[in-house]
Amino acid sequence: MASKTYKIGVVGNRDAILPFRLIGFQTFPVTEATEAVNTLRRLSREDFAIIYLTEDMAAEIPETLAYYDKQVLPAIILIPTHKGVMGLGQKRIRENVEKAVGQDIL
Repeated sequence: MASKTYKIGVVGNRDAILPFRLIGFQTFPVTEATEAVNTLRRLSREDFAIIYLTEDMAAEIPETLAYYDKQVLPAIILIPTHKGVMGLGQKRIRENVEKAVGQDIL
């Protein structure tokens, strides 16, 4: 039986995600929250196991992120934009570690 091959995608502001294309990831530029939500839904159905999402888009779709936090796949990982770090990615990591370990060890 053949194993399933998963993909990695990057969603967000075009300028911020363009460098990921250079290393072989599929990129999906979006400019609005509804585009981001629809793209995440589509990628989750298309065997994307990891989706990097820019923090600026993540800030606009907290309910969608909460939904995907409860799913096994895809893992959504927040990345800063070219404008700098908003701290959302680090906050999510801290919350997930605390949930897994039972306390904030970071």
